[in-house]
Amino acid sequence: MELTLLGTGTPEGLPRPGCPCAACAVSVGSRSRAATAVLVDGALLLDLTPGAVLAGARAGHSLAGVRQVLLTHPHDGPPVELPPGLPAAGRVPDGREVTVISGHRVRAVPMDAPGTGYDVTGPDGSRLLYLPPGGAPAGTNGTKARRAYDMVLADVSGRPEALARLRASGAIGPATDVIAVHLDHDTPPGRELERRCAAAGARVVPDGTTVVVGDYHEGPDVPRRTLVLGGARSGKSFEAERRLAAYPEVVYVATGGARDGDSEWAQRVGLHRERRPASWRTAETCDLVPLLEASGPALLIDCLALWLTDAMDRVGAWDDAVWATDGQKRLRERVADLVAAVRATRRPVVLVSNEVGSGVVPATASGRRFRDELGRLNNAVAGECEHVLLVVAGQVAVLKE
Repeated sequence: MELTLLGTGTPEGLPRPGCPCAACAVSVGSRSRAATAVLVDGALLLDLTPGAVLAGARAGHSLAGVRQVLLTHPHDGPPVELPPGLPAAGRVPDGREVTVISGHRVRAVPMDAPGTGYDVTGPDGSRLLYLPPGGAPAGTNGTKARRAYDMVLADVSGRPEALARLRASGAIGPATDVIAVHLDHDTPPGRELERRCAAAGARVVPDGTTVVVGDYHEGPDVPRRTLVLGGARSGKSFEAERRLAAYPEVVYVATGGARDGDSEWAQRVGLHRERRPASWRTAETCDLVPLLEASGPALLIDCLALWLTDAMDRVGAWDDAVWATDGQKRLRERVADLVAAVRATRRPVVLVSNEVGSGVVPATASGRRFRDELGRLNNAVAGECEHVLLVVAGQVAVLKE
């Protein structure tokens, strides 16, 4: 099957009309996106949007051969005028299948949100899954797909957990080409959008791009080890969680543990848990080396600063006399073991740590010791990671890729 993406944006398009946000302000020229619509082999049109005929012409395709027009989601605002010669647009009831005169078979896939997804099988046997904005297939938990799709078009930025569920069911496999559509202004366009989609195992293409389902396409380079640095409330934990949102399984390793009698700490931990996907498991431990050495799902370790605090507690490194005798040596051995485990791990891992040393110099020797040792730890771990990010005021700067 040959697909032409006439648009790749949300139903409102990008930039949104009248929106003053920064993302919309820079979504001009090649970064602008019309509402998502897909022309399949010149015969099937998925979603009818304003300007579809002109968009097809710009991409070098005519809509004159379209034999079926299918809608995926409720369309707000004034009705879209049906271009002359096109058949009436409609939606297929969930679970029903229709056959287009061109030989395409289309099955309506139930969604967990308003809208309909379409499973399209081409005359050549290739398979496409097209999902509506904000939608994910319903009832995928615990079920196994017959085989993986060749291509999936989905709301990657809005529903990354939908990809996780599809991967868990086998509907998305290693060879599935995942393309992000229904792109909105919640992610700045350009390199940042590409980076976020790549973290979910997806790619972005400009409006008017033609792709062939089943053709080999080099997938996005997803690093196995990532270090996310940032200050307090910088957004580093949120960024780390977002990088693993499309993984079918994740073990969240909380190094802070519980603090009896500290209600404010308990509230912080609760907020972290609430925003994580329900499928994630949590392990509260500072014993990181066995986790990194074992096989298993992806790890999110949050954070190394609390791990270091625990390690310094264990060797008595806060005490000047202990530090001067064997405390420094014992701490460096613990750090070396952790760094070696990061180097050797086969699991995808995202590590979070505080970036320190840019502010006020601590007033105590132990405080300065912690600052220096955390800087050394961050330095050593970053050297073993393929990808290193610095988060400042919620904005991500790529330090190493």
